[in-house]
Amino acid sequence: MGNKEQTFRKIIEIAYGMFAENGFEKTSLAMIATEVGISKPAIYYYFQSKDQLIAFIFDELYKEIQHDVAVDYKELSSANFKEELLKLGYKSIEAQDKDPYFNKIFNQYVLLAARDENYKRQLVELETSFLTSFVAILRYGVQLGVLEDTPHIEAKAQMLALVYDNIGNFMLTGNQLNYRAIWKEAVNSVIQGGKDDNKK
Repeated sequence: MGNKEQTFRKIIEIAYGMFAENGFEKTSLAMIATEVGISKPAIYYYFQSKDQLIAFIFDELYKEIQHDVAVDYKELSSANFKEELLKLGYKSIEAQDKDPYFNKIFNQYVLLAARDENYKRQLVELETSFLTSFVAILRYGVQLGVLEDTPHIEAKAQMLALVYDNIGNFMLTGNQLNYRAIWKEAVNSVIQGGKDDNKK
């Protein structure tokens, strides 16, 4: 990796943490440049404005969220469906445990969306995609015979999505709850009668 690429990644990393902790309004490009160890004019080589940097990080987060709830349906079977659904939540819990900035910076974008129609539209699209992913997963569970095809299948999927999302919000506040157990209960309530692995 060349020096330019290293500097670019360092700008993203530093900006990510500073935006999360201080907010967009209170963080300037000059402050970011100082933390990175470059001059303010030098940062303009990478980003023409703070808005461009904010937009770049949002795009990265957008892709990350979509990737996190993406499922390889070819790998799903009636035997492993519940296990894979559990892993989906566990992976998110572990990732947020390692990255305390994620929910903080995402909340900054929620605030930004209140006054910026472009971010509002993108957040609505992301939320819709997020919910649709869970609906698609459970509908596939119906095809596999793991779940009953009931009129409530969509509500069950949305409940799982809300639990998945709100676990992150509670982790942000520092509440020391057993998040793995909470996710497991949510999955168990959707897949009643499924094989239960007490070690999970």
